[in-house]
Amino acid sequence: MSSRALVRGRSRREALALTAAGAVLAAGCTSSPPAPSPGPSRSPRPSTSRSKAAARLPLVLAVHPTRALGLAAGRGLVADLRDGGSVAWEQLGGQGGRARVVRGAPGSDREAVTAVRHDPDAIAVVRADALDPSVAALPVDGRDPVTEPGRYPVTVASEKGPDMVVTTLWTGDIMLGRRVGEGIARAGDPGMPFARTRRRLRAADLTVGNLECTLSRAGEPTQGGDSFAADPAVLGALRGAGFDVLLLANNHLGDFGTEALRRTVRAVREGGFAATGAGENLAAAREPAIVRAQGLRFGILAFNAIGETPAAGRATPGAVQVRMPPRTGPLDMPNLAALEASVRDLRRQVDVVVVCPHWGQQYTHRPVEEQHTVARRLVDAGADAVIGSHPHWVQGIELYRDQLVAHSLGNFVFDMDFSRQVRQGVVLELVFWGARAMAARLLPVRIGDGHVPHFLGAGSGEAREILADVWRTSGEPFSEGVE
Repeated sequence: MSSRALVRGRSRREALALTAAGAVLAAGCTSSPPAPSPGPSRSPRPSTSRSKAAARLPLVLAVHPTRALGLAAGRGLVADLRDGGSVAWEQLGGQGGRARVVRGAPGSDREAVTAVRHDPDAIAVVRADALDPSVAALPVDGRDPVTEPGRYPVTVASEKGPDMVVTTLWTGDIMLGRRVGEGIARAGDPGMPFARTRRRLRAADLTVGNLECTLSRAGEPTQGGDSFAADPAVLGALRGAGFDVLLLANNHLGDFGTEALRRTVRAVREGGFAATGAGENLAAAREPAIVRAQGLRFGILAFNAIGETPAAGRATPGAVQVRMPPRTGPLDMPNLAALEASVRDLRRQVDVVVVCPHWGQQYTHRPVEEQHTVARRLVDAGADAVIGSHPHWVQGIELYRDQLVAHSLGNFVFDMDFSRQVRQGVVLELVFWGARAMAARLLPVRIGDGHVPHFLGAGSGEAREILADVWRTSGEPFSEGVE
């Protein structure tokens, strides 16, 4: 099996913490990180672990994700709560009465995290190594304990410091043809769609997106006015925006026939991207994208459950297919079994496995039942996360066996404008300490004028609206805070 390894060696910008300033699963502010430092240095960031004698860990305030948007604290409040004090939500920038403060007894911080996981009115005072994506750690004095533990102001002694911090970003659908392409041509700037998100995307150690178009017009359009083709020059813009991996398993890669599909896959790979989900034949389409971010090995697989793009065959080009409702028939168990085998094989090669389905019903916040079934089977096979696309609206998230399932991130770059929901989406930020997922943040985005998306700040009513749409169709533990 061949694979392409990429090293995102540029150091994370200090201002990446801005993506976390509103706490886990929320955009903290509207400003973007500073531009990348000049120079070719691409060596991995050293581990933040310290010697046993000097090891320290952040002491954090953890809250339920549905309450986290816009909350923050100062170091004095953390110390007060550690020493037995109380707090009202208004003191943190939220609404409501007094919080129920839970503290971890020696060796039992996980119990405090579990209490918050099931009680949106609780706040836990715990060491950072007790965190997981089911809760949100608040920034303190503007510092985020998960992405910048070495700069966080309140720490406690520990036998072991934080492992290497790796930040990843996952976007929704990226369609650079049709009216988006016309706008690019008028501006003479292939990078225009990323003008307002580029700096934040580049600040991550690994950035992944679903390329929902072909890059060639070598054949006749197969879907009429919904046939999407972009100028191959957009590949340079995608690289400039920080994308490392492009997902190709979707229902528009084949919009101009199989020769255009071949040329697109070749152009993506020659453009320096890792890619997965489509290829010259089924074996090639099944090849994972294997990338290295700060020394951590990520393996990514993708599949298309919508149809339209041809399914790859033993000797024919196309996308990896899993037939399932609502578009391609009942759930095809041999298709699913083959995908599970790919996950198990990849599990032996990498530190983190992520599967990216193109699935579901368009224009609804609610996943179809089979999405839950397939996601859980993939986690059982060894996936650390399942991150979906296609519905064009955001959909719910859940944890299964403590692994994150995000059913749809909505649109990221698209020319749809017939409803408010198709111009909204989220970017998923997954933060790892070593191979362990510590935080999952949903960063709300809005597609604005010229089909150019931008991140929404914690004070935005639309950010709250987008996250509310996610929570309403989420599973446990995220559904705990939904009335």
